[in-house]
Amino acid sequence: MADLEIHIGGRSFMVSCQPGEEHFLNAAAQMLDIEAQPLVAQMGRLPEARMLLMAGLMLADKTAAVEDENRQLKAKLAEIEARPAPEPKKIEVPVLPQGLVETLAEIAARAESLAAAVEDRKSA
Repeated sequence: MADLEIHIGGRSFMVSCQPGEEHFLNAAAQMLDIEAQPLVAQMGRLPEARMLLMAGLMLADKTAAVEDENRQLKAKLAEIEARPAPEPKKIEVPVLPQGLVETLAEIAARAESLAAAVEDRKSA
């Protein structure tokens, strides 16, 4: 077991935890301290048990609110996932008439031929 000193509400406590869990214990103690600090600031020096009880209750209240919100969001997500998929949108893509590419190529060839003929007449 690892021994760790934590600080809550301006007081120090020695606690034990499994090796490697020190980070989690420090994080939990910090959360409890965040709740205890305003209590100590408002009410002054409180008995240790009362300070820890009040801070724990405030933290539990926040946790309950988060759990309620989580439950509501999960229900909303389940409702959304249960909806049928929307009908796919039809998109019309213009289609070139068959033979258009060949016709345009033929027109381009004729234009080049006419341009060459004009150049020949110009040079003569």
